[in-house]
Amino acid sequence: VQLVESGGGLVQAGDSLKLTCAASGDIFTAFVMAWFRQVPGKEREFVAGIGWSGISTEYGNAVKGRFTISRDNAKNTVYLQINSLKPEDTAGYYCAATRGSFGYTDRTYYKYWGQGTQVTVSS
Repeated sequence: VQLVESGGGLVQAGDSLKLTCAASGDIFTAFVMAWFRQVPGKEREFVAGIGWSGISTEYGNAVKGRFTISRDNAKNTVYLQINSLKPEDTAGYYCAATRGSFGYTDRTYYKYWGQGTQVTVSS
């Protein structure tokens, strides 16, 4: 499966963004999807995950209550709504996919990755 992220940009603290990940090349509903983020020099951090149907979701502790992951299986797309952005949310945001069970936050569990989209939050 190929993944392409979009929607990043330069925003101010308190703003909102909606990131999009478009998937192609395989049966989208076979994949558990997730968003990770990474700052240069640091480990790639789990942000949010979503199961095949879209009912099951999970969030990293740093983003609970502000980020919402969703998917539209008819459009082969997964979204990440980010509200109340903070400067510490500045990072490259990566879409990930894998066949298998929902509920894993370790980046090594995910087989497919997009190229990322940069989110920069100014204070």
